[in-house]
Amino acid sequence: MVSLTAPPSMTNRPRLRRACLAVPGSSSRMLEKARTITVDQVVIDLEDAVATDAKAEARRATIEALAAPDWVAATRSVRVNAVDTPWTFRDLEATVTSGAPPHTVVLPKAQEPGDVTFADRLLTQLEQECGLPPGSVGLELQIETATGLAELATLVMSSPRLEAILLGPGDLAAALMLPETTIGDVQPGYPGDSWHHVRATLAIQARRAGLQVVDGPYVKLNDEEGLRRTASLARAHGFDGKWVIHPEQIDPVNETFGTTQADVDRAGRIVDAYEAAIATGTGAIALDGEMIDEATIRLARLSLARGLAQGLVPDARGPSAPE
Repeated sequence: MVSLTAPPSMTNRPRLRRACLAVPGSSSRMLEKARTITVDQVVIDLEDAVATDAKAEARRATIEALAAPDWVAATRSVRVNAVDTPWTFRDLEATVTSGAPPHTVVLPKAQEPGDVTFADRLLTQLEQECGLPPGSVGLELQIETATGLAELATLVMSSPRLEAILLGPGDLAAALMLPETTIGDVQPGYPGDSWHHVRATLAIQARRAGLQVVDGPYVKLNDEEGLRRTASLARAHGFDGKWVIHPEQIDPVNETFGTTQADVDRAGRIVDAYEAAIATGTGAIALDGEMIDEATIRLARLSLARGLAQGLVPDARGPSAPE
């Protein structure tokens, strides 16, 4: 039996997934560089970024990378090949039993609960073989087909390992026969956001199941304006973050999905004012000309939780007096 150390569990705090850097498993140079990059999550790709005849070598390089010390990214993940390919079993077996298992596995082209059940049960057996606690390796589902989108309500409830739902815009655009040539961009001439329905569907079903939801990449590397535009559209739908394919995309995406010190300070003032009002028996209250109710408090506490995950705490100025 292989003796392994379990990756950190989620406990009660979701992982930060603002910018999620995808790196091809076939590039040892990129894998080495990825270890040093400040980013919430690194996803080592064994699927689309790796040619068929390079799958075995990419798997070996991925195992070596996972075992390397001094990773900066808090979460290291592996995107395995889809379950209808010949490579999924070896991808999971090799990476989970390597001695340094990934924190999560990204399952691409998830279409039906059976896909998730297959991965879940195989992960359970591998964890048992290696002496890992059950559920040590989380699952993320990438929605890239019309069937996967239609079955999403069932997919999100298909495994307790699930942590996040991901939008795969390239393959999904092809599956839906969209006239798209730039992966991750909105359709020129479309009256609004051409991905609105898809993003809203992913967000609703992910939140229904208590999961995070992450946008797909924007492939124009020298177009920060386009990157920020598409990231902002995803953030407006409540998404937690976005995949990036180059380190220069990390900061703009982190800024879009991050919580600022000003956000945290205001959320702290709202909570302080509300709790002070409750303590004194005050009814309806307002702060800075804005009415505060239970929904406001839930939003404020969500902002505080996001700030805490980023290491931010409210400015300690004492409770604010309600109006």
